[in-house]
Amino acid sequence: METQRIIEFPHNNMDKRPRKRPRLTWDMPPPLPPPKVLPTIHCSQEFGNAGISNFSYPNNMFHRGIPHNGSPPWRPDDKDSHYVFAVGESLTPRYKILNKMGEGTFGQVLECFDNERQEVVAIKIVRSIHKYREAAMIEIDVLRRLARHDMSGARCVQIRNWFDYRNHICIVFERLGPSLYDFLHKNSYRSFPIDLVRELGRQILESVAFMHDLRLIHTDLKPENILLVSSEYIQVPDYKFLSRSTKDGSYFKNLPKSSAIKLIDFGSTTFEHQDHSYVVSTRHYRAPEVILGLGWNYPCDLWSVGCILVELCSGEALFQTHENLEHLAMMERVLGPLPQHMVLRADCRAEKYFQRGTRLDWPDGATSRESLKAVGKLPRLPNLIMQHVDHSAGDLIDLLQGLLRYDPVDRLKAREALRHPFFTRDHRRFSYPL
Repeated sequence: METQRIIEFPHNNMDKRPRKRPRLTWDMPPPLPPPKVLPTIHCSQEFGNAGISNFSYPNNMFHRGIPHNGSPPWRPDDKDSHYVFAVGESLTPRYKILNKMGEGTFGQVLECFDNERQEVVAIKIVRSIHKYREAAMIEIDVLRRLARHDMSGARCVQIRNWFDYRNHICIVFERLGPSLYDFLHKNSYRSFPIDLVRELGRQILESVAFMHDLRLIHTDLKPENILLVSSEYIQVPDYKFLSRSTKDGSYFKNLPKSSAIKLIDFGSTTFEHQDHSYVVSTRHYRAPEVILGLGWNYPCDLWSVGCILVELCSGEALFQTHENLEHLAMMERVLGPLPQHMVLRADCRAEKYFQRGTRLDWPDGATSRESLKAVGKLPRLPNLIMQHVDHSAGDLIDLLQGLLRYDPVDRLKAREALRHPFFTRDHRRFSYPL
């Protein structure tokens, strides 16, 4: 069978994993009310060589409060404080809306054309709620810090511009490809080849090491927040499915044409000196010290990386749960018992998960048969990896055991992980282009 090359990955309208984070329904914009407020931009910061841009609107742009050219007339936000738009409208005279790329708790991301730079960009439009606006300003600060130290822009998504538009913070980014999660989803959650997992893992760890060197902790690493630079992909025969009868084209699976990736979403990023006592990370990638209320630091990012690598080589999230006790039970099922010294120091709110203060209250504390089944079906980590990896399994298992150590003090650091034989050994592997 021949390998088929596809130019554009069909990234639009991809559903998020239902158990993780249901997408909000996108309603059609309501009928336009009479204009009440003229469009304004309070501040704008251009990044790169263009310096600072100050937008202004000459009086002849408006007729009875409605712009002749540029931004659409004012309309109220939807019930969740999302900006209401229509494809083809302008977001300020500079940006034309081409498509909606995605939506999350923070707001939505639109694909737009930058008339000034003559390029397609992604604009994150934050909900007009105070806490999300504050988080957006923190993210802008982090992005500027990252950009100053990563002149090549190879590790993290590049910020192009930002502005405040109709009470929505808008952050303009370079346009990238689909997330690793979106790619897995469109690929029917088929795992990546181990050589691709190795290359992706190396880049993820290099990006994390770069952030940690700057005293920054991402705190929300997950496949959704790791984007392929290119949307191009190829189709190759999937030999696991060749012997089966299929009508959906599953004889083939997709692989990215380039393995180059970048981290995104720095809205939860914290500095080393800030408070580290609150809950961080998306559930599936949350470290045990966070669940136990022991405080957290740089190692919480490395736990997330370990979970991500398992997901890339298996196709499924390692810990698919939404409840703390079940999550801890899954950890013990895969990795063995929690260390007693961590259990004894657990926050008072986590004491209820243990019997006599030391032993996890499982299976007695299980809330349902489904929960018992979900935990019971999980294999030990070495067995799980060997189900999906034909070669390099030993090195990958050893690396994961270092990244998924319960005690954050003993967990591998990013630069230590990069020196692991899984990355340094001569595997005589197929090299993915960057």
